[in-house]
Amino acid sequence: MRLFLSLLSCLFIFNSYSQQLVLPGDHPDPSVVKIGNEYWGVGTTSNWFPAFPLYHSTDLVNWKGAGHVFTKMPTWADYYLWAPEITYENGKVYLYYTGHKKGGNLCVAVAVADKPEGPYTDLGPLMCQDDGSIDAFPMRDEHGKLYLIWKEDGNSIGKPTPIWAAEIKEDRTALVGEKKELFRGDVPWERGLVEGVSIIKQNDYFFAFYAAAACCGKSCTYGTGIARAKSLLGPWEKYPGNPVLSANAEWKCPGHGTPVKKNGRYYFLYHAYSTNSGAYGGRQGLLNEFEFTADGWVRFLNGSNYGKVKATEKNEDDFSNQTLTGNWHWSIFQQVQYKIANNTLQLQALPSIAGAYIGQSVIASDYTAEVTVQKNTTSQAGLALIGDDKNILSAIVDSNTIRLVQVRKGETQVLAEEKIKQPSNISLKAQVKNNTQVTFMYSADGAQFNVLNNTAADISYLPPWDRAVRIGLVSKGPLEKAAFFKNFVLVNEGSSSGENIVQKRN
Repeated sequence: MRLFLSLLSCLFIFNSYSQQLVLPGDHPDPSVVKIGNEYWGVGTTSNWFPAFPLYHSTDLVNWKGAGHVFTKMPTWADYYLWAPEITYENGKVYLYYTGHKKGGNLCVAVAVADKPEGPYTDLGPLMCQDDGSIDAFPMRDEHGKLYLIWKEDGNSIGKPTPIWAAEIKEDRTALVGEKKELFRGDVPWERGLVEGVSIIKQNDYFFAFYAAAACCGKSCTYGTGIARAKSLLGPWEKYPGNPVLSANAEWKCPGHGTPVKKNGRYYFLYHAYSTNSGAYGGRQGLLNEFEFTADGWVRFLNGSNYGKVKATEKNEDDFSNQTLTGNWHWSIFQQVQYKIANNTLQLQALPSIAGAYIGQSVIASDYTAEVTVQKNTTSQAGLALIGDDKNILSAIVDSNTIRLVQVRKGETQVLAEEKIKQPSNISLKAQVKNNTQVTFMYSADGAQFNVLNNTAADISYLPPWDRAVRIGLVSKGPLEKAAFFKNFVLVNEGSSSGENIVQKRN
């Protein structure tokens, strides 16, 4: 893994070195803070729910899930839960975040907890500008006064995107005083957009790590810049060699992260797209050590020896818990209802175009997923590649028929159809290649699989601009109907379990 470092000062010229992936899968906008002897992180969920997955680690390299910040929506917001920033002060954990206000625009808000795993109490919005307010970060100035830093989302309507600061009350319930602009996107590589600011103070300077240009999707142009100031409110000076992190052969669009100190050394946890899996695999969490230079700037070291990451090649869910594991997410716009009993997931149907669905992030370009649909299922039930509510591809068991159903931009099309004998438990398998092509198979005995679509289906249309493809389960039909699933298995890296596959005859 490599990450291109472009430092154009007369003192430092660097080449591209190895870089370390520490949060595989879709983990945008990672934030990190040290609490006690552990590091706690959180990432963006956008329109997936539950919101803001929490992770903890002792080494910044290997992370374990620890639930979510919100399992119920904040009462003031309806969607677009972005850019969480986790902080700790005086025994309290504060989680700053962005959400879309009902009947309004994007706002920055804050929640509080007594411990990092929660529960969190939402304190509500702090700033809701007409153009939208996002990417909140708290910072004390040189006199110890607490400020909130955020971005005005003018770029969403073709306006400038200034970075603002305003004093915030110590109880984090409101901003006070006038806001002051720190800086904005005003150099060519930033393309008029700066965001995702996080700040660390060292010696005489405040250093702002910020992201610039287009954050997301296949045409992203993101990079990371550094700015500095001797006073939090400025004036701010941008490093002339920016961007300090930009695209290279293995990672592209690096940015939006948080600096953190470990054992006297400094690290930056941030996201980037793999050039292998791209937008389909999402923005993944990277770690990069940095140091402060003698001339008063920041230099990234681009090491690859931060520790060994434990790879997850196979993820199995036998539905043995009473609740879904933290790997599962669903649409923020759906009222998903489920029960788990006797190692069986009961997923209630929804009559929408996509149906009720739950999905998991993938961490490889080639992967397979398998699940068994139980014969007592009453809804249209199946295995799906998921983009969002209007873009999904599903192999659906519907009574004595299996259909491959494509929903693209809200339009439905049946791509393949096969008759089967009922009643029977039906195993469904999806085999994905290069994150863009999928072949579905089905089996009545779990051993011999029949191909549903001889020509691989194209799933390159699925990822929304700010999210990644999910693999998961779907239940469609009237509200009183339900799907019953057993034994979900996701195998990454194109591993094969060796079943016999029978090619369908035309």
